[in-house]
Amino acid sequence: MGSFSIWHWLVLLAIIALLFGTKKLRNVGEDVGAAIKGFKKGMQDGDDDPARLKADPPPSNTAGSTSSSKTERVD
Repeated sequence: MGSFSIWHWLVLLAIIALLFGTKKLRNVGEDVGAAIKGFKKGMQDGDDDPARLKADPPPSNTAGSTSSSKTERVD
């Protein structure tokens, strides 16, 4: 199973380009690039605020809360 030479890779790339077309490959490349950029941005944003990793505070009871204004009908 030895390693592939540069010629093997070039032939494989040419076959893939013929099968899928260069426009389709360009679109796939752009999508992968955008996904990687989004992932990197998400990783950087997550490191900025370590306090956000803590549990959410319990909800406060306010006068305009919908849970206290609902009535339950009992038959």
